[in-house]
Amino acid sequence: MIEHLVLFKWKADASPDAIASLVDALKGLKAQIPEILYLSCGDNFSDRSQGFQFGLIVRFQSRDHLEKIYQPHPAHQQVLHNLILPITADLLAVDYQVL
Repeated sequence: MIEHLVLFKWKADASPDAIASLVDALKGLKAQIPEILYLSCGDNFSDRSQGFQFGLIVRFQSRDHLEKIYQPHPAHQQVLHNLILPITADLLAVDYQVL
């Protein structure tokens, strides 16, 4: 099992509408990419987040599903380029195999 975690810092001018559109699009990826076993996302409430405001977790059966199907998938690329990058000041991604 593979976990894909992403933390986001929004740009100062990221609007609530743009963030809401991104959240809807992220949640919609599960229906478009069958290899996604689980997907959740939400606003951070911890004061330990070093400024990261939002988190995403996506679970896959294998590393190939993450790297060869999800990452290059047109639906993921559309969300990344049209919704994530325009409003994100910084992001941190961590991928690991569940032990």
